[in-house]
Amino acid sequence: MNTQTNNDDRPRILIVDDERININILNALLKADYKLMAATNGEQAIKAAITGQPDLILLDILMPGMDGHQVCRKLKSNPATRTIPIIFITVMGDAENETMGFALGAVDYIPKPFNNAVVKARVGVHLRLKRQNDMLEKLASMDALTEVPNRRAFDQARTVEWRRCQRDNLPISFIMIDIDHFKQYNDNYGHGAGDECLSRMARAINACIHRPGDLLARCGGEEFVAIMSGTNSEGALQMARQFHAVVADLAISHEHSTVAQHVTISVGVVTTTQADVVTPEQLSEAADKMLYQAKESGRNTTCATEI
Repeated sequence: MNTQTNNDDRPRILIVDDERININILNALLKADYKLMAATNGEQAIKAAITGQPDLILLDILMPGMDGHQVCRKLKSNPATRTIPIIFITVMGDAENETMGFALGAVDYIPKPFNNAVVKARVGVHLRLKRQNDMLEKLASMDALTEVPNRRAFDQARTVEWRRCQRDNLPISFIMIDIDHFKQYNDNYGHGAGDECLSRMARAINACIHRPGDLLARCGGEEFVAIMSGTNSEGALQMARQFHAVVADLAISHEHSTVAQHVTISVGVVTTTQADVVTPEQLSEAADKMLYQAKESGRNTTCATEI
């Protein structure tokens, strides 16, 4: 009995071909090692790629309506599917079509009729490369000290979530967080203790964030920012209260703070329901102003606004 059949961790492959016989052949060849999806036209393929997020796409070129080149172009222009490797499957073997495919972003070709060994080898190679690229991408987007996303990841997520809120007419909130008197903490307890403080605080705050699309990132030094997609002002304020609570629960001693005997944070919150009018930069600037206002108000507090 093949115990891999029910293994949800197997790589996902989307097979796109208008001829069911080709899908059946590839299914029989690959089903033991991979989770398979199938589409028989371009529109189905794009929808399946967006919703299913496969690790690899085997894409026929010659299809009625939207052909494989058009599908590839659309997938590579969409941030949600841009990084999915595409292997063209085709009877067309001329250099011109292969060149066009590579120019569009395909990683390889598999000719018809299928050679079983070639199919398995090329699929395996490109899935290994995808895993390696995903690991490198994750490392490049992670703050090494706190193990939460870094500024680069924040910038990418901000663009994606902003567009989603524009499209779906949803509110979006930014929450800026800064550790109070962190310089004094470092000066008196040492940078090793400061690093440990940052790590513990980041883990505690990050544990409050559960919804897909929401993200906590370290922007530098002792400053963090949270993106809260589809969250109104009351929801964002509630999350800010949770941040204060979990940091207080850590009870990290800070005898040199003028605010409290333990580490505290100041928080700035801004919300907009007009993502089609307000820009992400304006929301970030407003959150910065609210954070500054929280510090001016005595720290260990939250200031919020809507724009």
